[in-house]
Amino acid sequence: MRSTTVLQRVLVGTTLCCLSLPALAGKANDTLVYASDTEPENVSPYHNNVREGVILSHLAWDTLIYRNPQTNQYQPQLATEWHWVDPTTLDMTLRQGVTFQNGEPFDADDVVFTFNYVVSPDAKVVTRQNVDWIESVEKRGDFQVRFHLKQPFPAALEYLSGPTPVYPDEYFQKVGLAEFSRHPIGTGPYRITEVKPGEGVKLTRNPDYFADSPLGQPQIGNIEFKVIPDQDSRVAQLMTGQVDWIWRVPADQAEQMQGMPGVTVASGETMRVGYISFDAARREASPLSKLKVRQAINHAINRQGMADNLVRGGSRPLYAPCFPAQFGCETQDVVKYDYDPDKARALLAEAGYPEGFEIDLYA
Repeated sequence: MRSTTVLQRVLVGTTLCCLSLPALAGKANDTLVYASDTEPENVSPYHNNVREGVILSHLAWDTLIYRNPQTNQYQPQLATEWHWVDPTTLDMTLRQGVTFQNGEPFDADDVVFTFNYVVSPDAKVVTRQNVDWIESVEKRGDFQVRFHLKQPFPAALEYLSGPTPVYPDEYFQKVGLAEFSRHPIGTGPYRITEVKPGEGVKLTRNPDYFADSPLGQPQIGNIEFKVIPDQDSRVAQLMTGQVDWIWRVPADQAEQMQGMPGVTVASGETMRVGYISFDAARREASPLSKLKVRQAINHAINRQGMADNLVRGGSRPLYAPCFPAQFGCETQDVVKYDYDPDKARALLAEAGYPEGFEIDLYA
């Protein structure tokens, strides 16, 4: 059965967060406390798919490549050089002198083990889409590896700079996934020192973090991630100084907090995109099968109004089904539908629905 999904309008989301001023000024105990309503089911980056897990991954592990968020340029991290042998073969030279947080030296064996493990069914990786483009990785020297791709994959470097950290092969194979999730080890700027399900994760600065990292050296001594499911409780602990940083604050509540002493409210775009898809191919009797109906719906949606009054906090309308900073989405030269209710009504009438119609919307 052929199924076509038409992505017609998108709206980028925003994350609102609040900081107590002591977090900005530097606290006496050199600890930043961050609270959220969600925790990763497993701190192993390949075995969870929540943003809190992404944050922990960036703190405790390194990737082969670093993408500078200001310039979008790729920079050496655990790999110092890379080049394409052909469209499905990528050679990489690895950084020497890096150690994992338990003292284990980093080398080609760690890269080969990590990626051959995560592409295997036994790994039970949650985010398989992040690695299923890889066929295998082979060792070509103590600090040289070769990636074999299943097929040409233009986003390979992007993925190797994001959700694909490197694990210590000796330690992981010795303790297994369950123990690794309780006492994880990486090469990152922070070491995870405590994992308490339902409570949170504690991290401390890695004093041996390699000097040439594009991340720079960690500036805060300790970071504590606390799980506080209730929104009001998170806000209360922020106000009393028990927590330094929270996020996912509802826009109306954030506006109320902006004038409070000792609290800074900040907002920024995320890559989360809201959209409506039309099932225009499978349901021939549906009004959505008619082009003018789909055009009418597009003209009936006030995207800017939604951004300004509903999502708020830095959101903006998008007209392509991806975020501009994403790989391959730099060009936004696509059809744009202005908010025009009169034109929408006229198009509906031309399509044979002058009085409109009823349809189910699933969310």
